[in-house]
Amino acid sequence: MSRIVVVNNVSLDGVMQAPGRPDEDVRGGFAHGGWAVPYFDAVMGEAMGRRMAVPGALLLGRRTYEDFASYWPKQTDNPFTPMLNERRKYVASTTLHEPLPWSNSTLLKGDVVQAVAELKEGDEDIGILGSGELVRSLMRHDLIDQYVLSIHPLVLGSGRRLFSDDGAVAKLRLVDATTSTTGVVIATYQRA
Repeated sequence: MSRIVVVNNVSLDGVMQAPGRPDEDVRGGFAHGGWAVPYFDAVMGEAMGRRMAVPGALLLGRRTYEDFASYWPKQTDNPFTPMLNERRKYVASTTLHEPLPWSNSTLLKGDVVQAVAELKEGDEDIGILGSGELVRSLMRHDLIDQYVLSIHPLVLGSGRRLFSDDGAVAKLRLVDATTSTTGVVIATYQRA
């Protein structure tokens, strides 16, 4: 049986919105886009490289998929580009239609919770990057097995959070932790 693994950047107050670029996600007037970039260092690069080297597919929500599909295929000098382009990508969306523009992308049909439950019956792990609404939906149905969170030493005070106030209870146990030179704690949690 496969595992669903969430891999995300979060601030100390749990914000996950727009870590990479100022224009990445301005919903709700969010003005802190790109907040994670100043904290990136070799330790984080190595940790992300190890995570990306693990075989498996990706599961993305519509917003994250569209953002990634418009960005990653054009990044010819980035070592993550070939992996992202070649990896199987499952997309949760009720508004997109096939064929999807990014190579190796498949639109999930029907109820996303049921579709993901069926994917878990396979034998390859599935990583979720970004995709907060999708993660919260899957959490409510106890479908997330592991979280790899890069917790940044920063309080943003506003923005979309990974864990919502009305979210599901999830008991986790820490199985690994690394601290970057910039104070980012890369913590891996599994369901307890």
